[in-house]
Amino acid sequence: MKILVCISHVPDTTTKIAFTDNNTKLNAAGVQFIIGPYDEYALARAVEFKEADASVQITVLNVGEADTEPTLRKALAIGADDAVRIDANPSDAYFVATQIADYAKDKNFDLILMGRESIDFNGGLVHGFVGELLAIPSVSPVMKLELNGNKATVSKEIEGGKEVLELNLPFVAGCQEPIAEWKIPNMRGIMSSRTKPLAVIAPVAADDLVILQGFELPAAKSGVKLVDAANVEELVNLLKNEAKVI
Repeated sequence: MKILVCISHVPDTTTKIAFTDNNTKLNAAGVQFIIGPYDEYALARAVEFKEADASVQITVLNVGEADTEPTLRKALAIGADDAVRIDANPSDAYFVATQIADYAKDKNFDLILMGRESIDFNGGLVHGFVGELLAIPSVSPVMKLELNGNKATVSKEIEGGKEVLELNLPFVAGCQEPIAEWKIPNMRGIMSSRTKPLAVIAPVAADDLVILQGFELPAAKSGVKLVDAANVEELVNLLKNEAKVI
């Protein structure tokens, strides 16, 4: 079985974000980057399949520039067999999906896994685009994934509950917890990751469907006002005239 795991290279959730060039670019100075958390769940599930069946081959892919290679090396340390970096700025979801689909179209992957969304743009679009471009099913958000031969059973989240589906391979899955537990690289994995293959390939042309005009930080939080529990009139007045929520 061949599994392609697509990962994003995103700022750590504890990082303080700032922008440059008139708020059109992320200021990466001092920013710690990580594998997208949802992508790491996808990778962990692929590694579990490999642990159960040594014949499983895992390729991890990222669309990004040279600074993303440490993130790919971490994925190799976690358990991927080889890595591919498509040498381009991941400008928008359609561009990223086009690169993934073009790479995967003739590789005969049985399963394409990725996170339900990246935590920088939170678009949740790439898996759907990839499925459409490859003319295979796409399912998200997948919370449970089991394989039985050339069939898979997935449990996905829907409004008010969950849905269980049975699909034939191949398909694309956008993953989230609790599909697997994150894997922490051990020393053997870290050492072996240094010699595992990491290929860099050129991007293919893709239509520009999104024009970025700028980023904005959320408004600063205002101070907290404490109101005595017995003073209901003041509380109602503040909610109505200052907070304007009633």
